[in-house]
Amino acid sequence: MIRLSNWRFKEIVVLTALSVVFAVVYLAFLPVGKILVGLFGPIGYDLIFGIWFIVSIIAAYILRKPGAAFLSETIAAMVEVLIGNAVGPMLIVSGMIQGLGAEAAFAATRWKNYSVWVLMAAGAGSGITSFAYGYFMSGYAALSTGYVVAMFAARVISGALIAGLLGKALSDGLAKTGVLNSYALGKEYRRKNAS
Repeated sequence: MIRLSNWRFKEIVVLTALSVVFAVVYLAFLPVGKILVGLFGPIGYDLIFGIWFIVSIIAAYILRKPGAAFLSETIAAMVEVLIGNAVGPMLIVSGMIQGLGAEAAFAATRWKNYSVWVLMAAGAGSGITSFAYGYFMSGYAALSTGYVVAMFAARVISGALIAGLLGKALSDGLAKTGVLNSYALGKEYRRKNAS
């Protein structure tokens, strides 16, 4: 259960701000996905699907609070619907499912480990849960088994690399500027540099 009573107000503000920013990013990447689908077929989206999980990794890595991955992805999906994603309210369900996949990886460590491997596992977790949902909602069963397996592998790898690794790199870059000094990642960064 997510307990926002354990959150500072500025952590909620940062989580919300990240969600809004990445809702815009998510919407901006839809045409890129469509171009890739035009070139490679349905697997085109899976090649870059990790971009749509990235806020859950960034928010969790910066804030290190139970629920950060789930809430950030859910809020981003809500904002994306409000600013014009054609999928409509069902996108919110997708966001929740993606957020749960990432949150599960952090929960498995009791929200204590934010190593690169856990961040990549969280990205992969979003890939797994979103693909399971997409399999039933998007009719993947009509495709050949080999193609579906390739789509699944591409999505999980994309989640690990784009959401996990790129999310870590972006967050670490922000931490180096000092803007995150009062958040968990910024404090960790300062401790490492002080020693």
